[in-house]
This record gives sequence, C-alpha cells and structure tokens, in this order.
Amino acid sequence: MKENIYFPKLEDVKEAATTLKGVVAVTPLMHSFTYSKEFDANILLKREDLQQVRSYKIRGAYNKINSLTKDELVNGIVCASAGNHAQGVALACSKKQIYGTIFMPAPTPKQKVEQVKMFGANFVDIQLIGDTFDDSYIAAKQHCDNLKKTFVHPFDDPKIIEGQATVGLEIIDQATEPIDYVFVPVGGGGLSSGLSSIFKLLSPNTKVIGIEPEGAPSMQKAITLNDNIKLNKIDKFVDGAAVQQVGSLTYKICKENLHAMVTVPEGKVCQTILDLYNKDAIVVEPAGALTIAALDLYKEEIKGKNVVCIISGSNNDITRTAEIKERALLYGGLKHYFIIRFPQRAGALREFVRDILSDKDNITFFEYSKKNNRESAPAVVGIELLSKDDLEPLISRMKERNFFGEYLNDKPDLFEFLV
Repeated sequence: MKENIYFPKLEDVKEAATTLKGVVAVTPLMHSFTYSKEFDANILLKREDLQQVRSYKIRGAYNKINSLTKDELVNGIVCASAGNHAQGVALACSKKQIYGTIFMPAPTPKQKVEQVKMFGANFVDIQLIGDTFDDSYIAAKQHCDNLKKTFVHPFDDPKIIEGQATVGLEIIDQATEPIDYVFVPVGGGGLSSGLSSIFKLLSPNTKVIGIEPEGAPSMQKAITLNDNIKLNKIDKFVDGAAVQQVGSLTYKICKENLHAMVTVPEGKVCQTILDLYNKDAIVVEPAGALTIAALDLYKEEIKGKNVVCIISGSNNDITRTAEIKERALLYGGLKHYFIIRFPQRAGALREFVRDILSDKDNITFFEYSKKNNRESAPAVVGIELLSKDDLEPLISRMKERNFFGEYLNDKPDLFEFLV
C-alpha cells in the first residue's frame, strides 16, 4: 500500500500568493548575459535576494503566521533559524504586531542578527544558542513546550511549504518560454518541496534539480539511503543550507518530485560568490550561490535549454569576505600551506625567497619559531600561486634545497587551524 504523502495543493498555494500580496515582492526573473554566454543556454536568475528581508523565507514565515488563530498567538510564537527564516518571522511579527522569540546558532553572522533586530523592532527577543541550527532547534522546541507557545518551523510545515511554493507560481507566470531546468538550493527542503510540487502540477516536463553544499548533504543522503537520517557532522559554512536533518514532510516530497540531488564544494560556492559580484555586481550569501555553482555539473545537458537558477538570498556578512576569498583560492588550487624547514643560519630566508619562490608566487602567511641548538626550525608558510600548475615545480625546488617539511592542504587535522 502506497504511503499517503502530503503535497501542496494548487489552490492552497494560490491562496498563499493572495495572502502575501503587499508583503512579498514579486521578484524579477532576470536573464543572465554572463552565464548564458558561458553555458550556451538561456540562464534566468530568480532574484529572491531582492526581497525586503533579502531572501525567500518571508513567504513561508508570513503565510504560516497569518494562518494562526488567536488562541495559538496568545502566548507568542517561537522559531529556530540559521538567520533568514528569523528575518521573515521578525518582519511578520512586526507587521502583525505579535511577539516572538527567535533562536539562532551562536555563530550566526552578525549581519543576520542585526537584520532580525531591525525587522522585529520591539516584537522579537533573540536567543543565540548552540553551534548549529539543530542545536538552536532543540532549545527553541524546549522553550516553546515549557511556555506553551506556538512553534513556527523553518521548513517542515504545510503552510511554510505553500508559502515557499509561490516562488514556483511566479516563475511559471514570468517565463516567456517553457522551462527545461530549475536549479533550487536545498537546506531543510521547504523551498525545494514547494517549488517542485508546483512544477509537477503546472510544468511536469521541467527537471527540478536540488543543490546542497558538499559539507551538509542531508537531503542527498536521505534520498540515497531511503531514510531521513541525521548527519553526525556538517560543515556550517553555507549557513543558510546547512542542516543535519531535513524535514519529514520535505524529505518525502523531494524524494518524489526532484529529478536529482547534487552537491557542490564550499570552495566552488565561494568562487561563485566572488564571480557574481565581480562580473554582475550581485551580492549573495553562500546559500544564494549554490545553484549557479552547480551549473558546471550540467553544462552538457543544459546547452540550448531554458534554465532557471534560484538566487535564494543575499544576507552576507562583509566580515566573511576574507574567508570566502581564502576558500575560493584553496578550491582553485592557488593557495597552499607548507611546513618549511629553515636552516638556522643567516640568509636562509633570503635564499628561500630568491631561489625557491618565483616572481609570480606570493607569501600570504608566515609563522616562524626559532629553536635553539637545532640545525633547522619550522615555519608555517602560506603561498598564493598565479596558476595551479606552479605547485609541483615549487615543491620540487623546496625538496632540492632541503627546505620542504610537510604539505598541509591535504592534512585536515592540521589544516583546520589555518583556515
């Protein structure tokens, strides 16, 4: 007997669209000259980064909160979020003049925390608890149960899913030609489950591809293993799409609706962030770059096709720029860290710079500790190359002159202290 699975109904999604009028912007479906030329396809960007709260999350948050009864609102509401859902809830609380408590992980970028404060004004209380979304979620649920408040889930709720599904309605209404592919970012699965349901109803020939960060492949693992497992460890860098476990509802919907689930490395996401800014003056957060970063994986299939990429958000903290650049360089094979064994004699550093480094190499990190009564002492050195092909010749020159100690990029236990 086939399991009875909840899928958003078209009439409910249309009702959500009506609810959201005047609250949510109908964001542009923008032709990308840069990526259309690069991939020989018609690449369209759905600019959810242009929402007032700079992400699509306001759609689901407002739709859910608007559906609550007076009894459900009497003690206030609670949510857990990596940042974007929090902003949507905060704005909804302010507009509806109801009180909410918002739990976010302690490492949430300061920019997102400040935005939540601004949108919520005097109607929200912010609690920074735990290292991950999942930690905050547990704390929020406990708080909610103890004080008899109403929980507004960031993704695993029919009203949230129906609100996010309005993105799909807009795309289909805005498109002037049939859409062959839609690339959608996946965190907990609210957007991907809602959007994929609408396309299954209104544009069934469109292939909807879900994209996750390589370090947090919770939906991909769940679908592959046919079990909504919780990952033991995730990379939190793509904070808007890094959850240890996707929703129960969203897992079932995505398993049925998505054509494929793929992952992209965090370093590729970082390079995409830089490219979008440098080439198109578009500022995105890591989760907002996921769909563009995945185009390479489908470069043959999408030639000559109409492709939509969801740019999900732009809540990026400028203080993360250095880390974004660093990860992009590492991914591109242009940044390398070594332990260098320097002979403890005068002129050793000058010899290293003169005879081992080329005039195209750049030292970006240097930490040295002199050791008494030893022939050589170690230094941790970071070197930025002009081309990834320069690495092997550089290592060869180090070894020939007995400077080489260890290459650190492929030693994660040591490398995590540097990056």
